[in-house]
Amino acid sequence: MSDKKRKNVLIAEDDPAICDVVTVILQEEGYACAVIDTFDSFISEVASKRPDLILLDIWLSGEDGSSLAKKLKTDNKTKSIPIVMMSANNETEKIANESGADGFLLKPFDIDDLISTVRRFI
Repeated sequence: MSDKKRKNVLIAEDDPAICDVVTVILQEEGYACAVIDTFDSFISEVASKRPDLILLDIWLSGEDGSSLAKKLKTDNKTKSIPIVMMSANNETEKIANESGADGFLLKPFDIDDLISTVRRFI
């Protein structure tokens, strides 16, 4: 697949092990992945990178993923980018819906669930 046609997935996650696993799985599927683990300039980075999908952890060190999702969904530059919230929290679906996210993925997730979820939103 040429780089021009590769879809870009932005992984917003502060657990390096999860970042690594998700990156390897998605790259095997032909996606380009970028990881962001500091959230000071998160909104502006998303606006400049324009990913095709954001995988966003609900609980981030020092940041609340649901508030970041709300900010992205109310910003004209980023509101059309699909967001999938990820968490082991049993309220993940509710939190994702309340934050305006397009979908959710429960941790620990099955590889097939990850791939099908990404495909559904890209």
